[in-house]
Amino acid sequence: MKTFMNIPLALTWMRIGMIPLVVALYYLPTDWMGVHLRDFIGAVAFIFAALTDWFDGWLARRWNQTTSFGAFLDPVADKLMVCAALLILLDLNRVDSFIVLIIIGREITITALREWMATLGSRGSVAVHWLGKFKTAAQMSAIPLLMFAQPLYGINTIWLGSILMYIAAVLTVWSMFYYMHKAWPIIKNQ
Repeated sequence: MKTFMNIPLALTWMRIGMIPLVVALYYLPTDWMGVHLRDFIGAVAFIFAALTDWFDGWLARRWNQTTSFGAFLDPVADKLMVCAALLILLDLNRVDSFIVLIIIGREITITALREWMATLGSRGSVAVHWLGKFKTAAQMSAIPLLMFAQPLYGINTIWLGSILMYIAAVLTVWSMFYYMHKAWPIIKNQ
């Protein structure tokens, strides 16, 4: 029997709870902790949240604690976390608004498409593909680099994060067209 609350689900809720804390961090007066410390804490918090995303899924599968609510909540937590981080980066002028619009627009579109396909009994036609996984990897690498925004072992994190964000944007569009193409035969018949 599966319970409503388990460790993987608690990690997902913790990730959601971290979002307002990270956002609030960027609204504190900079003289309280300084920009460098704020950016370090923000980047570490994002990395921690991203790791819990991987870890909660692994635990749920390993311990056979997957739930339909967890399957719903986990991608919602991911999208909220990424969207909040992108809006922070946009506010800090560390990412282009066009990139943010592409990524958030795609997330809304594909989430709606998946929900619609699920109501038609065809959710598998838009199952996660390697394009989406690469997009997520590029995004989850770019965001903390742009949040950190300081040299790291001689690496210009703004430059590297920006390159990865552009790669994520290209993969975002590519994966959106891939999912739309996979769903098109079913859409056409409705």
